[in-house]
Amino acid sequence: MYKDNSIAVVVPAYNEEGYVGEVIDTLPSFVDVAYVIDDGSTDGTWDEIVSHAESFNAAHAPDSPDYDEVVVPIQHETNKGVGGALKTGYLRALEDEVDITAVLGGDGQMDPNELAKYLDPIAEGDADYSKGNRFMKREDLAAMPSFRLVGNSILSYLTKVSSGYWKTMDPQNGYTAISYEALKEADIENMYEYYGYCNDLLVKLNTENLRVADVACSAEYLYDDDWKSHIDYGEYIPRVSGMLLQNYFWRVKNKYMLRDFHPLAAFYLLGTTVSGIAVLGLVATGLTRDSDGPSGLGSWAIGLLFGLTFLLLGTVFDHDDNEALEIQVDDDTYDTQVPGE
Repeated sequence: MYKDNSIAVVVPAYNEEGYVGEVIDTLPSFVDVAYVIDDGSTDGTWDEIVSHAESFNAAHAPDSPDYDEVVVPIQHETNKGVGGALKTGYLRALEDEVDITAVLGGDGQMDPNELAKYLDPIAEGDADYSKGNRFMKREDLAAMPSFRLVGNSILSYLTKVSSGYWKTMDPQNGYTAISYEALKEADIENMYEYYGYCNDLLVKLNTENLRVADVACSAEYLYDDDWKSHIDYGEYIPRVSGMLLQNYFWRVKNKYMLRDFHPLAAFYLLGTTVSGIAVLGLVATGLTRDSDGPSGLGSWAIGLLFGLTFLLLGTVFDHDDNEALEIQVDDDTYDTQVPGE
């Protein structure tokens, strides 16, 4: 329990032999139940999960009679992706009616001692979902590899447009916690199963008007000497970008047209349509124009300017409409309660 809330942790693991066992061994004492998901690993990850789960459960009895054991090993027969593994854990947390569910990576790159500060905004009733943000403090950016910094910045701004959380940065951050009520409302069954699951979840949360807390997070622990990544960026960037574009239209349609009408829907859709047509016109005219005649480039450029203006107005409305759904949290915002300190 943490501040009178039951706590679950989802630990997704794919080929994390030599790492996931230590994650289990170092689970914080306030965790009531941990769903450790072997996502179709091809090494000894499953055996390591089972072995460490048995040892941990033998030494730690559940604090609540609602749970038979603290560590619950779950195995996927085939690899579903990190989003698919989290979905499995989230659905179990929903079934068990856990108050707050957090995430710890099976690769050991997330400090379990930091977990409590992601629970605080939810436990105190200020947010429905909390996530880490390595952009809040300048000193935390120094530890992030430069190529990750650039890529994360681009994805952050694409996610702002797609999700409507305009103050939120670092959407790829794995440190997260979510309330039971948010899990019920956020359509977890249809959550994206590839690496862009975290971006997709933000869109689903915004559509339900759920509150998000950005929590200051250090990158130093994440990028130590054992840092590794399973991501193939040649596949990752186009897939996640396409998902974000699709989610942008989905959010505008569902939140601002079907459930209620807001002027930003008209500005967004008109701006997207006009800008898209203008860009196609510029490209086509540039390829086919006669050097001795009028090119038509000026007309298409004016059309593009109008389209971008409509989009800008849409973002202004979007920012204002969602401003109350976002808070930023630093290390001094809450009285974090860590047993043993």
